[in-house]
Amino acid sequence: MLSLSGSLHQAAAAEPVLIDDFSNGISAGWEPKIFKGETSYRVGARDNVPCLEAAANNSASGMFYKIDFDPEEYPVLSWSWQVDNILSKGDARTKAGDDYAARVYVVFPALFFWNTRALNYIWANRLGKGSAIKSSYTGNAVMIAVDSGNKNLGTWQHYRMNIREDFIKHFGYQPPRAGAVAIMTDTDNTGESASACFGPIRLIPAE
Repeated sequence: MLSLSGSLHQAAAAEPVLIDDFSNGISAGWEPKIFKGETSYRVGARDNVPCLEAAANNSASGMFYKIDFDPEEYPVLSWSWQVDNILSKGDARTKAGDDYAARVYVVFPALFFWNTRALNYIWANRLGKGSAIKSSYTGNAVMIAVDSGNKNLGTWQHYRMNIREDFIKHFGYQPPRAGAVAIMTDTDNTGESASACFGPIRLIPAE
């Protein structure tokens, strides 16, 4: 399995790419991005699984891993997380409720920033599992509820999402090259607190 940042080329497409499993700390490829206040990110472990612990208190900052890749060659994103709580005032349908205890997202940059697109895989507060809507802030971002509510809180949940298919489904055209994978726990709109732990994140090549 490969572990690298930068650009992924077709020669490496036969193997999954490990972005990070946090077993040796936080990879140098991660960069913080602060929106409002700072969410705390530190390496920890849950059930003997290394992970990146995130805790937000009326804050919104994420960790970005810049990596250039073609979703045609690496169409699947896999990750795991353990979420501690949802937000009582959280609601993906409104700006005031646009907070999530955990999200993993893929950014598709463009020459002009207003054409940048993003797929956000969220643990939703009210939006039903399997539902998807455009962000309350911009039509260039889609919020996809891979889990929702209280049912699976406190347990490890594992996901494999086809980002190529999701991009086509929600934006209506073939995705451009991706430029980053990011994680975030944010509570700045609701003013609440939330925590979660992010496990291994990988890109899986086309079969």
